[in-house]
Amino acid sequence: MKAVVVHAAGDLRVDELPDPEVGPNDVLVEMEWGGVCGSDVTYVRSGVSGTAVLREPLVLGHEVAGTIAALGPDVTGFTVGDRVTVHPATLVGEFDVVEDLLPRTNLWPQVRYFGSAAFQPHEQGGFSRYRIVRPDQVRPLPEGVSTKEGALAEPFGVALHAVKQAGDITGKTVLVTGAGPIGALAVASAKALGAAHVVASDLSETALAIATAMGADAVVRVGTDDLPEDVDVVIEASGNPQSISSVLAVVRRGGTVIQVGNLPGGEVPVALGQLVTREITYRGSYRFVDEINDAIALMDGTVDVSPLMTHEFDINEAVRAFKIAGDRGTGSSKVMLRLS
Repeated sequence: MKAVVVHAAGDLRVDELPDPEVGPNDVLVEMEWGGVCGSDVTYVRSGVSGTAVLREPLVLGHEVAGTIAALGPDVTGFTVGDRVTVHPATLVGEFDVVEDLLPRTNLWPQVRYFGSAAFQPHEQGGFSRYRIVRPDQVRPLPEGVSTKEGALAEPFGVALHAVKQAGDITGKTVLVTGAGPIGALAVASAKALGAAHVVASDLSETALAIATAMGADAVVRVGTDDLPEDVDVVIEASGNPQSISSVLAVVRRGGTVIQVGNLPGGEVPVALGQLVTREITYRGSYRFVDEINDAIALMDGTVDVSPLMTHEFDINEAVRAFKIAGDRGTGSSKVMLRLS
């Protein structure tokens, strides 16, 4: 089978790998679509994503969907031909964690994730024709959601989790900084969860047009327009440390800032005085628990994710697809790979 494999920084290939063998408790998914994530691009650029360092060839991809091709004899509840997406996380190890963290599985001390080099051996991803998954990772897609759309359930789940970190946002004003794929999906999430007015900010006019298509009531071109003041909630999705000081200045007193954009691992200068004097809640958001289920439900007739999917490539064109995905000057948002 064909697979998109990063061998080292700057070394991305489409390799031929053996088809996987199906065990008694396995679900074999024939992957049809994959969405290229920023972390995938980072592995190709530098061989490092966050604290994860590439040490061996890695099949990339955690935003995937396809059709069940085979089932192990002990698997029930699914049928060959079912269209599905996949929850990419696997909790590993035995740990004593405080009770309030038990339902927050995204914060489990050790989590293997599709297409991640955090552990060795690495957890191979889903950018391949076939991938074995556990039955509990399978998420069936309703008739109204295509496998192409279903591949975006994972990033949509990330965005939903971030917005839910702010609590009940019904009737509130929300600013989303950074209108890349997660930011645009955060716009859609905020509207779906009852926000009264959602503003998106970004440097790119193309990104802002996509955010508008995803439901933003207003947009702000960074460097040209001023950010709105006294917003109730900010979803910081740019990952730019300089944005933190700006959003702390425009969120209202007692307001909430959710950091979902990945920040650099090292020290960065940030003006935090407003955090204290205005009693702002500043909270991180990491992946998701089971919001992928909510994402699938919302895509079934409520949220149209098609404005995000700006480019489409065959798996044989993966190297070019990654170049497009890593260059915002191309106007790319979510680059989609046809995997089979």
